[in-house]
Order: sequence, then C-alpha cells, then structure tokens
Amino acid sequence: MATKQAFAVIAGVGPGTGAAIAKKFASLYSVVLLARSPASYEATAKEINEAGGTAVGFSADVQDEASVKNAFDEAAKKFAGQPLAAAIYNVGGVFVRKPFLEQSVDDFKLGYQTSVLGAFIFAQTALPHLLKSAKSSPALEYPPSLFFTGATGALKGSPYLQSFSPGKFAQRSLTQSLAKEFGPEGVHVSHLVVDGIIDTPKTKGWLKDGPEGNKIEPDAIAETYLALHKQPKTTWTWELDIRPYVEKW
Repeated sequence: MATKQAFAVIAGVGPGTGAAIAKKFASLYSVVLLARSPASYEATAKEINEAGGTAVGFSADVQDEASVKNAFDEAAKKFAGQPLAAAIYNVGGVFVRKPFLEQSVDDFKLGYQTSVLGAFIFAQTALPHLLKSAKSSPALEYPPSLFFTGATGALKGSPYLQSFSPGKFAQRSLTQSLAKEFGPEGVHVSHLVVDGIIDTPKTKGWLKDGPEGNKIEPDAIAETYLALHKQPKTTWTWELDIRPYVEKW
C-alpha cells in the first residue's frame, strides 16, 4: 500500500462492523482503532498492518472525556503533521431488552451514556481536528467526515427497549444539529441507521431458517461508509439507512 498522508479514527472496533470499517478505511488512510479493551482491536490492527496498511490501537472509554482526549492526543503525536480525514463513532450502545418495569435506572443510564454522552464527547474532541483538516492546504482528496452508527431504535420505539431507544433518538438529534452547524464549515456529518441484524460471530445462530441475505454483512456496511465519505460537498447525505432486502420497515 502507498504511504498514507492522513489518518482516520474509528471508535467501537470489535469483530463486526467496527473491524470492517477500519479495514476499509485503511485502504486510504492510516487508522486509529479505539475500544475499551485491547482484545477488541488487536486482531484487526494486526491484520491491517500485515496487509501493508498502518493501524494503531488505543484503549479508550467513550464515556470519559479525559480518556477520549488522551487517545486523540496520542493519535496526533503518532501521525504528526497529518490531517484527520474521518472520525467514526461506531459504539453500539448497551442493548437491554426486557419489560419496562423490570428495567433499572442503571440500564437507562448505560444506554444514554454510550449513545449520547459518548457521542457528544467523541464529536467535541474530533471536530477541532476535522475543522483544521477542512481548511488544510493542499486540501484532502475527500472532505473530512464525522459519522455515527445509529440503529432502528433511533427512528421508532419498541416494547422492552425503553432503555435503548431514547439514547439512539437523542444521538440522531445530536448528529443532525452537528451537521447543520459544521457542514457549512466543510465537515461532512452523517448518521447511518443500521436497520437489521448484523452478521457477526454473536449472531451466527440467529435467523437460520430465513432467506439468504437476511442479515447485514459488515463488509457491505463498511463499503457504504466509505462511499459516503467520498461524496463531494455538492451532494452530501446527512442520514442514510441500511437494511436487508427482506427487512420490514
């Protein structure tokens, strides 16, 4: 691979969508992988580096402002002089599914903290770097991007998901506000609604009796993120939904 002249940061790198996004963006940039545990990103970083790309991982808790800022500071030192091309918040949130009267305040707090507080901290930390990239000379090949992975719960509430959906609703509102403020500054902010079950090791046994292609492939999700990143300023998309062809909506 050619030497990369910019870097991307992906928060929430695990064995599914996060890893796929990291590998896809590694075709264009050096990539920084963030997760709470090194076990979540080590295999992906190793795979990218062995393939000729450049990947580094940092442990970060998205609910902790100091932790996120420290990870970005370390990334900026590692890739000194290189602009930040993309920052992707792929932290799924805590998915608790049980009757509302059995849900706890802690369940609700966890859903809120990962989907909203974490997204707020990540955006506030990434945007100064992205704004600088938007004004860099020479300009990046593609406009700097700030993307957020959403879910079905961002668009509609469902029984038993009262501690999950409110956070996703709020995250969607946050991204829309950011898009309206920072789009005119040259930063492409987008919210991607992943509406369906993602095909990961955890979900291998799910929907086994359904039609072929009834789960979303992480690599296909990553392709969509990369295509979105490559959009010119004249055709930016704020929100995009991704679902299998058989998914009801």
